[in-house]
Amino acid sequence: MKLLASWLINALALYVTDFIISGISFENWQTLFVAALVIGIINTLIKPVALLITLPITILTLGIFALIVNTAMLALAAQIVPGFNIAGFWSAFFGAIVLAIVSTFLQSMIKEHPSQTSL
Repeated sequence: MKLLASWLINALALYVTDFIISGISFENWQTLFVAALVIGIINTLIKPVALLITLPITILTLGIFALIVNTAMLALAAQIVPGFNIAGFWSAFFGAIVLAIVSTFLQSMIKEHPSQTSL
């Protein structure tokens, strides 16, 4: 159930990103959901390895290079998913930032809060 919720949150975050960043577009809703799935897979399998490989430069840039890794992961998803288009580097860069912010916000909205018991 958590996996499905995460997928839907990623799809909604992508939709918001598409709305905010003019250089990102989807042909249809199916493409949006496939792109959300592919981004989830990339973030699970490829992104940790990329962050580990680029750790020295990320440390030297005080974490700024992690934004470039996020940009590359979003661009990779656009290359894999037909109908998911990113106009260029800056669209991918700002899209990755917006996607991370919106996704984090949405994830925090649905996190389970500890139940409060009354005495």
